[in-house]
Amino acid sequence: MAEVVGIGAAPRRKEDFRFVTGRGNYVADIVRPGMAFGAFLRSVHAHAEIGAVDTAAAAAMPGVRAVFTGADMAADGVGGLPVGWGIVGRDGLPMKEPPHPALAVGKVRYVGDAVAFVVADTLEAARAAAEAIVVDYRPLPAVVDMAAALTPGSPLVFDDVPGNLCCDWELGDAIAVDKAFAKAAHVARLKLVNNRLIGNPMEPRAAIGEYNAGTGQYTLWTTSQFPHVVRLLMGEFVLHIPQHRLRVVAPDVGGGFGVKQFHYAEEAVVTWAAGKLACPVKWVCERSEGFISDAHGRDHVTEAALALDAEGRFLGMKVETLANMGGYLSTFGPNIPTNLYAPLLSGVYTTPAIHCSVKVVFTNTVPVDAYRGAGRPEATFVVERLVDVAAIEMGIDKAEIRRRNMIPAEAYPYQTPVLVEYDSGNPRACLDRVVELADVAGFPARREASAKAGKYRGLGFSTYVEACGLAPSRLAGQLGARGGLYESATVRVHPTGQVTVLIGTHNHGQGHETTFAQIVSDKLGVPFDQVDIVFGDTDKVQFGMGTYGSRSLVVGGAALSKASDKVILKARKIAAHLLEAAEQDVVFENGKASVAGTDRAKTFAEIAGAAYVPHNYPLETLEPGLEEQAYYDPVNFTYPGGAHVAEVEIDPETGVVTLAAYTAVDDVGTVINPMIVEGQIHGGIIQGVGQALFEHGVYDPDSGQLLSGSFMDYCMPRADDLPKMTTTTQSTQCAHTPMGVKGCGECGTIGSPAAVINAVVDALAPLGVKHVDMPASPGRIWHLMRNAGLAQAAE
Repeated sequence: MAEVVGIGAAPRRKEDFRFVTGRGNYVADIVRPGMAFGAFLRSVHAHAEIGAVDTAAAAAMPGVRAVFTGADMAADGVGGLPVGWGIVGRDGLPMKEPPHPALAVGKVRYVGDAVAFVVADTLEAARAAAEAIVVDYRPLPAVVDMAAALTPGSPLVFDDVPGNLCCDWELGDAIAVDKAFAKAAHVARLKLVNNRLIGNPMEPRAAIGEYNAGTGQYTLWTTSQFPHVVRLLMGEFVLHIPQHRLRVVAPDVGGGFGVKQFHYAEEAVVTWAAGKLACPVKWVCERSEGFISDAHGRDHVTEAALALDAEGRFLGMKVETLANMGGYLSTFGPNIPTNLYAPLLSGVYTTPAIHCSVKVVFTNTVPVDAYRGAGRPEATFVVERLVDVAAIEMGIDKAEIRRRNMIPAEAYPYQTPVLVEYDSGNPRACLDRVVELADVAGFPARREASAKAGKYRGLGFSTYVEACGLAPSRLAGQLGARGGLYESATVRVHPTGQVTVLIGTHNHGQGHETTFAQIVSDKLGVPFDQVDIVFGDTDKVQFGMGTYGSRSLVVGGAALSKASDKVILKARKIAAHLLEAAEQDVVFENGKASVAGTDRAKTFAEIAGAAYVPHNYPLETLEPGLEEQAYYDPVNFTYPGGAHVAEVEIDPETGVVTLAAYTAVDDVGTVINPMIVEGQIHGGIIQGVGQALFEHGVYDPDSGQLLSGSFMDYCMPRADDLPKMTTTTQSTQCAHTPMGVKGCGECGTIGSPAAVINAVVDALAPLGVKHVDMPASPGRIWHLMRNAGLAQAAE
């Protein structure tokens, strides 16, 4: 496409050609000279002491190069996996952060905990040898339920963490909330579960470690969303490798959703093993292995209450949550149900007083960390379910009670009572638009038609706000982050006028190669197909923080915009010399620098060529070349938001919930590429629907075994589970990002669970059902309907 494709256009994604033609370069595709293969032996017990680990038979098997245990790594001085963002409790003390060895030492703490690592000539040999290792396990009682874990006398996941309590955390004004509840005309109360999810990106995790004895350089190829952060955490805290001697490469990555956002033990083990054996070592996760080794998401139990006056206006909210951390703290685990959860409990409403307390709990389960939305879907689910309960109990229309309590557009910027200040928004406009598009007025007729067909039909609202970009670095540091939250971009203009962008974010399905190229094409007037985007290699790209929290366009795009502006500034100086004009008289637009009021001009390509020919301009004022770098540290989060409506139909014979219609209106700020925004919203909605109706990570309460450890037992949404969705944007501009963008990658996941469950409860309201926990599976719904019918019969 040899033309300028700017902001607001919808070209086909640049990266898709190599993907659909099988030319992507994934970690599993990489073959290094002399490469060996690795396999992990993982614990079959949820909780056990480790006695002897007999590796003799495994080490003697054909093709086996080495068998490593946690004792070997400890003897070599290898450190534990660090937490990247810790928290401080209400008592002012840091959270409990027990050691997290890359291979278990002394105890295993969940089914899937890695105990040993085998390296062999072939993958088959490595797997066979792993099965030959004999571990003297001494099983201990396991605890997987959070309430049980906090009960005195319960088994301790860590002997030095009393009561399995990692941290008792709070945010908000408890005294103000108590006063609000004391004067309330009505209080809505609800206990709900935010179910455990298992991410399952299309590409399983993989890692290759390599060591160059001649240079002392280590290289890790990994399926990561943030290679520079992996380099920092693994190099500094685990393997003690200076960062200039550690290269981390994340090539094409097939989906992340937060699952690939963390520093995993496998990355450290293959890198360390490569150094010990002086050969590259490759590990690729099997799907069943991923179920018990990838970080899980969500897993909250919450009791919440909303105080209202007689007119249905919100006075205060009280939220108490138990948040599961699993058997160890993952990279951002403690931060998700605290700093990324409680500040969003204000939602789009003017609730004047909010208090949230969170108990962060260890259990004998897979560690829990961020999953698409990361704290914001959990907060929205609490708020929007409470609002529906209040509307039903007070006899107020569900759209009206929301409208009555929404922040008006003229009130922005709006300071919430839970830390954050929203810079912009218009939630009432989103709600009004979604009511129109979803034909809410016509719903009674559709419900009547379903009833005649023997089905129950329900409609559910969800309005939401989320925080994107994770900012600023100063605040993150105060809240316990081990690193800044800025982003970097370099714009390198070649002598022929083509452009290479080196950026610290990562693209794993979002379409960044397209979006970022559009920004450069728009600003510099360069043809879209002459802009290449480079990411994911710490030896090529200056330090960056990667992709998570819908930050890539918000923070990375802003850095790119700033770097492009710096290129334009230098281009104007070069053009001024070439055109023999004053710099202030030179304007740059549409890919040309011209002298204002004249027809004298130079194209960007001509300027680029001249930049690399020093005699074309004075060296005492201008250096040769045309390359600029910029960093962007946002002053605040950005706050996308929106309003969603779900419509469901329920078969009373089977309990099957059919999503009949879904409508979403989202405020994402400036839209760079409407096709990509639509795709991100659709994908997010589908993942939220998956949580609401299908997905559930379930553990046996006695043995601690994962009962949903394959796709036979863990139900994922499929294409025929979704209707044709109606989505659009109703945007306000972010007040502080250079392009007015807000982010869109997680919007659908945040708005959809509450909309779907509210619709399910609405459908079952004639039976007296007041709440349904996720997932609203056929079995759960059938039992609810049967029990409700029996209760009605008894009355």
